Amino acid sequence: MNLLNRKHIRKKTIWIVMLLIFIGVLTFFTNSQNVKAATVEDTIVSGQSGNIAGELGPLQFTLTSDEDSNGLSSTLQILLILTIITLAPSILIMVTSFTRIIIVMHFVRSALGTQTTPPNQVLVGLALFLTLFIMSPVFTQINTEAIQPLAANEISQEEAFAVGMTPLRTFMLEQTEVKDLRLFMDIAGIGTVDTVDDIPITVIIPSFIISELRTAFIIGFLIYIPFIIIDMVVASTLMSMGMMMLPPSMISLPFKILLFVVVDGWNLIVGELVKTFF
Repeated sequence: MNLLNRKHIRKKTIWIVMLLIFIGVLTFFTNSQNVKAATVEDTIVSGQSGNIAGELGPLQFTLTSDEDSNGLSSTLQILLILTIITLAPSILIMVTSFTRIIIVMHFVRSALGTQTTPPNQVLVGLALFLTLFIMSPVFTQINTEAIQPLAANEISQEEAFAVGMTPLRTFMLEQTEVKDLRLFMDIAGIGTVDTVDDIPITVIIPSFIISELRTAFIIGFLIYIPFIIIDMVVASTLMSMGMMMLPPSMISLPFKILLFVVVDGWNLIVGELVKTFF
């Protein structure tokens, strides 16, 4: 008996739920018809500069597509920032004084014979801060003449790029050999130019890199000379004493370090290296 009552109660509950759902659906469609009836006088008007305004029944809207012609949209700004961040290491290494400095530092370490001292992190950090010191006038000029006016919407992106590249072009051309420029101009099929401003940046950058490598290797050769003399003297002394099994580099290393400390090597090398850019 209890089982029959329970089944009867369940059937009633199901019917009540279905009735409530039906009433809810009917109410929804009734409200939709009312909203549709209220939108008889819908209007959409196209304004100037691509603006759109209109009315949808009781609703009014305005869509504006105006943008400052000298500014960048948010999407383009994000894309530009990501591109600069991606290319920043290459730009820093290739178009600044970093290349020459880091190569000379590695030559110093190799000439001393201290294989991992100073470590790479120290050499890269030193080269980075020396690069910032040498390039600070160029970066300041770029910021003053290109970045700040662009941020203030005083110049366009094309004008900012042209103005910003001028100090960097000047720096690279001052450090570039004429024969390296001639090499890449011949490869690019460029004959003669009236001024250096007519030389494309795609020619200046590889020419600058080749010149930096040559200069760095010349400085490295000069650094090696006194340390090679010490190695030769130590090797000759050991051979004359019959100590052929003793590595000369083990004996010459303390003398090379002593010579480097006595002449204040870091001050001398860093000072003369920085002066090569001025």
